[in-house]
Amino acid sequence: MNESLMIDEASAGSRTDSFIAEKIDGLSRSAAGKLISDGSVSVNGKTVSKNYRLKAGDLISVSIPEPKEYEILPEDIPLEIAYEDNDLLVVNKPKGMVVHPAAGHYSGTLVNALMFHCRDSLSGINGVLRPGIVHRIDKDTSGLLIVAKNDFSHRILAEQIKEHSFTRKYQAVVYGNFRNDEGTVDAPIGRHPSDRKKMTVTMSNSRPAVTHYRVIGRYSGFTHLELTLETGRTHQIRVHMAHIGHPVAGDPVYGPKKVISSLDGQCLHAYFISFVHPRTGQMLTLSSDLPDYFTGFLKKLS
Repeated sequence: MNESLMIDEASAGSRTDSFIAEKIDGLSRSAAGKLISDGSVSVNGKTVSKNYRLKAGDLISVSIPEPKEYEILPEDIPLEIAYEDNDLLVVNKPKGMVVHPAAGHYSGTLVNALMFHCRDSLSGINGVLRPGIVHRIDKDTSGLLIVAKNDFSHRILAEQIKEHSFTRKYQAVVYGNFRNDEGTVDAPIGRHPSDRKKMTVTMSNSRPAVTHYRVIGRYSGFTHLELTLETGRTHQIRVHMAHIGHPVAGDPVYGPKKVISSLDGQCLHAYFISFVHPRTGQMLTLSSDLPDYFTGFLKKLS
C-alpha cells in the first residue's frame, strides 16, 4: 500500500514519524519509525530520519508492505464455558488472555483455544484472525464473552450490539469516592492524538460513548462499582472512569503512574450479559462470579 501526504502550514514542524502515525490509521509511532529506518518513507524523493522536522509543501511518500499471512493454529487451552449450543457459546475469559491473534500474540489466545474446542464451527465474518469473535474485552479484563459458531448467529448478534439491545455489565474497583450512588458518563471517545495505542475523550474524530455506573461498595480511597455499557467503544470504561477522575485500580495505561502491581492489570470484570438468542428468539441471561484477584483485592480494602 502506498500513501502520499502533503504537509500544510498547520503540520509544519512535526516530526516525520509522529505525523505519519497520526495520519495513517492503525500505524503506531514505533511502526512509522521502522518504516522510515527501512527506507520505506521519503520526503520530496529523499530518505530522512524519523525526527526530521517537516516543512510546509513537503511531499511524503510512504510504502507500507503487505501484511504477512500467519497460520492460526488450534491449541488445547482449557476454557471456562458458561453456555454453549449449536449457534454460539459464552466463555468466561481469564485475566491475561488475549482475545484474538495480533502482532506479538499469535498463540495462546482465546481464538487458538476456540479453534481447538469448536473445530470448524466458528463464524468467518471477521476473517481468519478473529473467527467467531463478535465483541471483545481487553487482555487484562476478565469475564463473559459471546462467540458465534456460524455467520447467521454472528450477523444477528452484531446487529443487537449495534442497536444497543445487548446488555453488558461490569464490576470494577476504581480510585476515589463518589458523591452520588449512581450516574452516567456521556463523553465521546476517539484515538489519542499523540499516543495511538490509547483512547481518550475528545470531540475530534470520535464516536458517542455512554457508560452508566452504580456504587456497590465504598472503601477508603476506592469504590466498588457496577458499570453498564450503552455503547461499546475501545477501552470505554477505563477511559470514562479516568476522565471523571476515578481510574480503574491497577490500570497501567489510564491510571496513576504508581500502579497496583499485585492486580496484574485493571480490576475490571465483565460479570453479566443478556441478549436475544439469534435462533430461538429467547432472552439469554448469564452472569459469572467475581474472580479471585477481584475478591482478594476487596478483602484487602475491607
